Amino acid sequence: MLLILLVGLPGAGKEEFVKVAQERGYKIIRMGDVVREFVVSQGLELRDDIVGGIASEERKKHGKDIWARRTLEKIKKGVAKRIVIDGIRSMDEVEVFKKELGKNAILVGIFAPRKLRFERIKKRGREDDISSWEEFVRREKRELSWGLGEVFALSDEMLLNTSSLEEFRENVFRFLRALEEKNDDP
Repeated sequence: MLLILLVGLPGAGKEEFVKVAQERGYKIIRMGDVVREFVVSQGLELRDDIVGGIASEERKKHGKDIWARRTLEKIKKGVAKRIVIDGIRSMDEVEVFKKELGKNAILVGIFAPRKLRFERIKKRGREDDISSWEEFVRREKRELSWGLGEVFALSDEMLLNTSSLEEFRENVFRFLRALEEKNDDP
């Protein structure tokens, strides 16, 4: 199995990575979807402050790996040969996935500069996105407090996303193809 654990700050390009991976036949699991589904199940509105607040509360109540454990419930072992888990936020989550799905998981970080990420977020228009610089900074601090910085620093591979969308997608395509070829070697 080829398992990619994807990490990056908001707006870095994780969603574009996921789209390319999906085109190449990867099963995609988004940890953020698990959090948003939980928020909706509680009858709450999908706003960044609410989603982030619930994510933090659940981590405090049930451990830093709670979202990884809940995400595992959505993954059936052996269903796919190639999986991307998007939205890793802590080393505790990494350890859960490596223990349950394979120690050879590859931790991939996506990097883009802060101002560029903010502009991208303003344009994408997701329901729980932020709308001001202050909210953006608060969201970054919150996610970094969960351990995202450590995970990012310990990534096995790093992709820089400062170019055009087309160029980044091509870089992701080449990156995945190289991983697949390496993974297929005996």
